[in-house]
Amino acid sequence: MRTDIAIIGAGPAGLALAALLGGSGLDVTLVERQDEAVLADPPFDGREIALTHRSQAILRALGAWQRLAEAEIAPLAEARVVNGAFPLALRFSPEGAGGEPLGRLVPNHALRRSLFATVAEAAAARLVAGRGVVDLSLGADEARIRLEGGAEIAARLVVAADSRFSAARRHAGIGAAMLDFGRSMIVCRMAHDRPHRGVATEWFGHGQTIAMLPLRGDASSAVLTLPPAEVERLLALSAEAFGAEVTRRYEGRLGAMRLVGTRHAYPLVAVYAHRFAARRFALLGDAAVGMHPVTAHGFNFGLSGAALLAEEVRAAARRGGDPGAHDGLARYAAAHRRATLPLFLATNAIARLYGDESPPARLARAALIGAGAALPPIRRAIVARLMDARPALSAG
Repeated sequence: MRTDIAIIGAGPAGLALAALLGGSGLDVTLVERQDEAVLADPPFDGREIALTHRSQAILRALGAWQRLAEAEIAPLAEARVVNGAFPLALRFSPEGAGGEPLGRLVPNHALRRSLFATVAEAAAARLVAGRGVVDLSLGADEARIRLEGGAEIAARLVVAADSRFSAARRHAGIGAAMLDFGRSMIVCRMAHDRPHRGVATEWFGHGQTIAMLPLRGDASSAVLTLPPAEVERLLALSAEAFGAEVTRRYEGRLGAMRLVGTRHAYPLVAVYAHRFAARRFALLGDAAVGMHPVTAHGFNFGLSGAALLAEEVRAAARRGGDPGAHDGLARYAAAHRRATLPLFLATNAIARLYGDESPPARLARAALIGAGAALPPIRRAIVARLMDARPALSAG
């Protein structure tokens, strides 16, 4: 099979790129290990995605936002960072933003379903589902993908969006800086007696980190970061015992809590690729930048990266040029690195500081929160970054 663009991975980032390339006149092929039925109706995986205003604008321009049910979208009115029993909290709220929230939370599975339906309806890409990639070769004139079963796809450009543990990245000979925090996360939905009032809280307690992300009604997405052995113990508890455990760990801040739905665990590993592009090859989404979740910017970077790459590819197509040409890929890689590296480094520094239980680290955390609480310019700068209200790139 021959195609112009082959995208490995039909997760949110890969689907977004396919949608952004719709109507470009380029032949796009999506390659995904999962079956088509799973892609069309993904199961709940516990993850809630905090979307900036720019991300929302891109999704609206694609028509994907309109496919989400109102009940699936939860406004994020304020974010707070709490350090143990320290009395001050670092608070972020959209001051003077016309009543707009910091961002909006959407379930990962709903986002995937919406983007898949958008791509399918527009016939933006050919889907090759149920087969993984076993090899990749990058030549001067074309790249070739070999699939399970022996079939091959030749493309002028291959884009890997196949997770932070990307096999395609390794096949392309691109390394990555990987920071394993030695922790795992449990993500699940919890109903609770007290209202959250749209406030997301990240509480760094002794030996644990708990985030509560506000959903519709009196419910939150709980994210518990713990040593792997403790994660296994909590996963084995009954629903009732788990609810009681989370209530105790969260010190009753939201009253009694009850598990709603399934629990899911993920290793806590941050990834940053050494390069975002090679000959006829580009990295996208978590394959390029796998963020620690503390800043909730993971998919926002994936979506902004897809918009940057789509802009370069579409510009080449309009000129009748080569979508896999070096210059366009180099511009994409440089722009995406400028946009992601500072926050990636800062996020990891914060995560290491808040994961350190030594007395000096606790004092440093208290000082950081105290300084942020006392200096409005710091808070305003962070809020502007969280809201990210830059104009969306055109999908047309």
